Amino acid sequence: MTTNETPTQILLVEDDRALRDLVTDELVEAGWSVRAVASAEDAWGVIDSEEIALVISDLRLPGADAIELLGWLGGLSSPPGLIVVTAFGTIDQAVDAIKRGADDFLTKPIDFQHLLVRVERVMETRQLRRRIRTLEELVGSDSFHGLVGRSEPMRRLCDLVTRIAAADSATLVQGESGTGKELVARALHTESPRASGPFITVNCAGVPPDLLESEFFGHTRGAFTGAAQARTGLLQQAHGGSLFLDEIGEMPAALQAKLLRVLEDGLVRPLGSDHGEPVDVRVIAATNRDLPQAIQAGDFREDLYYRLETFQIRVPPLRERTDDIELLAMRFVKHFGQRLGREALSLDPLALASLRAYSLPGNVRELSNLLERAATLCLGDVITEADLPDHVRRQSGASEAPEPASVMGTELASLAAMEGRYIRYVLDHCQGNKRQAADILGIGRRTLYRKLELIEPSPQNTATDTHAPD
Repeated sequence: MTTNETPTQILLVEDDRALRDLVTDELVEAGWSVRAVASAEDAWGVIDSEEIALVISDLRLPGADAIELLGWLGGLSSPPGLIVVTAFGTIDQAVDAIKRGADDFLTKPIDFQHLLVRVERVMETRQLRRRIRTLEELVGSDSFHGLVGRSEPMRRLCDLVTRIAAADSATLVQGESGTGKELVARALHTESPRASGPFITVNCAGVPPDLLESEFFGHTRGAFTGAAQARTGLLQQAHGGSLFLDEIGEMPAALQAKLLRVLEDGLVRPLGSDHGEPVDVRVIAATNRDLPQAIQAGDFREDLYYRLETFQIRVPPLRERTDDIELLAMRFVKHFGQRLGREALSLDPLALASLRAYSLPGNVRELSNLLERAATLCLGDVITEADLPDHVRRQSGASEAPEPASVMGTELASLAAMEGRYIRYVLDHCQGNKRQAADILGIGRRTLYRKLELIEPSPQNTATDTHAPD
């Protein structure tokens, strides 16, 4: 069933020749590349020589069984997924296999529609896990002075920072709140010839207006009531380095005029002084405001704007670089895990998928805050969808309330039938993840499996696996 051009995706282990051929045909017809063998020993030989994505194995096999096969798979650095096929009489063993690491189980006789759905789900989950492992390896390596990302917008941003850094001119950094404008400013400083000099940061919106001038320009002793001693201003403190002015759009008009004068003649005059003092500083300003619009409204000086925007950098929001969300998430999980003394902390693939589906209006800062909260509140070493806030899961579609008609139907039904419908609904929204479904339903996984058997009971005539010789 396997061609040289197509690598084997699924390994089927079934000693019943007729069933083995039937399942193989169904999988191949659905587009999968399949290799079929009759024993766990034969399966191990294939796994040892080929890269297999998924193993579908009968629980009871001649010689070693699927549980032993599972133990062998567990020793691999990147084990394939495993779906166990069992008869009704061995459900407890199948549940035990799930606890040991199997991804799912099917009961005989096999419903091929269910088989194909579960194969799709296991394959998708496996791809997500592989992606997470790749991201974990990349955490820390794909960082440019704290700017994390491999997307094309981030590559362009880092390239632009590198080229502008050497210019040593005033620079305006624009972007939405939480995109990382201060990190861009620090990268500019670090890449510039001024890297050995100071990097001074001031939030123009965080300093009272009556203190801003003194903060920026300093003052002499006795310059005003309460000035008991001279103070060096931020511009002088940044001499030989860079001054980062965050939220410059909030700077009062009078101070804007004085800052423009410093940029033009390179002199700082402290309050109370009669003469200016030369200062060598690169000003990097940032804002999330539309400054041309602020100019039209009379809130920002046009001449200062043109002085600052000699070089202009726009920091893209996360919605324009969604490929970076996963890498950022893994970086934050590792950081918060270390901070909380939980080195093994990881992120469940479905939780990662929910974060990616969420709009993240607060950008990188919001993503960091969400994962700090989840890392702090999660009970185990894995952050799951249940650890994310309701509004994140609602937007990603993970926890939307079902429409009555979609779950109940139009006819009146028994309580047992209603329970079955709701369990199926929750499983669909959890993409078949039984651990998560059990958490949402408020029951244990063993109870969930029992209820599933009641919803879709296996025929009594398949109570035992057959082992017909080939």
